[in-house]
Amino acid sequence: MMLMSTMDISASALVAQRTNLDTIAQNIGNMHATRDADGNPNPYRRKIALFAHGSPGAGRNGTGVRVDSIVESKDAFRLVYDPTHPDAIKSGEKEGYVRYPNVDQSTEIVNGMMAARIYEANITVMEITKTIAAASLRVMA
Repeated sequence: MMLMSTMDISASALVAQRTNLDTIAQNIGNMHATRDADGNPNPYRRKIALFAHGSPGAGRNGTGVRVDSIVESKDAFRLVYDPTHPDAIKSGEKEGYVRYPNVDQSTEIVNGMMAARIYEANITVMEITKTIAAASLRVMA
């Protein structure tokens, strides 16, 4: 029984970190997008996966971890002076500046490395749990 709950906890962490890695990849892939899906000059907003206690299937009552929601960062957009860019601000105090997504490549790479290490650690926990289960069965036989 204890071994299965350990496997369930690690499995929930694998699912959560996969979602986190997908979110990080989406951020990196859109870090230069100055337009939205409709073609309007509206930069991409960085997304963040928020974790909560509980497994994906059992909600808050389960063990493990799950992605509770994916939210958009409220950080300010990066401003880069490029008056020749088609999305440059046309008038006012920020004239000639282009609003770029609030995505920092270094932050995303570090977050991705951390998520990958957490993923690997949970795979290791699952492998050790399988080894313990097999050893327990050999002792009982």
